[in-house]
Amino acid sequence: MLTIILIAIATFIATLIGGFAALRLKDKLHLVLGFSAGAVIAVALFDLLPEAINLGSGYFRVATMTSMVALGFLVYLILDRVIFLHTHESLHDDDRIEHVEAGAQTISARSDRGTLGAGTLSIHSLLDGLAIGLAFQIGTAVGAIVAVAVLIHDFSDGINTVSMILKNSGDRKRAFRWLFVDALAPVVGVCATFFFTLPESALSIILAIFSGFFVYIGASDLIPESQHAHPKFLTTFMTVLGAAILYLAIRLVNI
Repeated sequence: MLTIILIAIATFIATLIGGFAALRLKDKLHLVLGFSAGAVIAVALFDLLPEAINLGSGYFRVATMTSMVALGFLVYLILDRVIFLHTHESLHDDDRIEHVEAGAQTISARSDRGTLGAGTLSIHSLLDGLAIGLAFQIGTAVGAIVAVAVLIHDFSDGINTVSMILKNSGDRKRAFRWLFVDALAPVVGVCATFFFTLPESALSIILAIFSGFFVYIGASDLIPESQHAHPKFLTTFMTVLGAAILYLAIRLVNI
């Protein structure tokens, strides 16, 4: 339990670091996001999906498990594109961020959109925390791999949260307030899993669905953001590097 608590604290710190990085390291973030994209997709395809299939082998067909991956992908797509109006805007539109920070007039509609975007990211961070806790119910190795993926993604969530507020007529104080909410959300999610357990059949379905979530996050969010208005070769290299390092890490853990 101590390990899980320490990881929960680490998610809090990672989100805060990402938020501060959004303000201070804007010129280098495309490389970090490129690496994050590869790492998150690698976790989905090389760890979560195989583990889901192994756990569910006594209960479901492989086709059922892969259908759950597709379901997770499509559910996240609908939430992102339809219900939440695709609030993950580009992180690197420096001109608009500077315009907001310079004191542009606050527009109510844009302010509400920023709040919606930050709130959406916070809900997603809560799910990240649940993913860590449920993964540790399966085993320490699976929990550790999922925790690494979540830590990487929480860093980018911190970046997104601050950027969403600043780009929608919010000030730094409001951005930091939402950053704290987003940082606290995975801690709440992890702690919630101390009070319930799930059977292997349910865990296998959840892992498959989260695999679909992570594929969507990497392919539709992190990769486009890393490629936005930056040299594609270097960011692509970082994406491949992120996938390769996580692949090797997963294989070493499973030896």
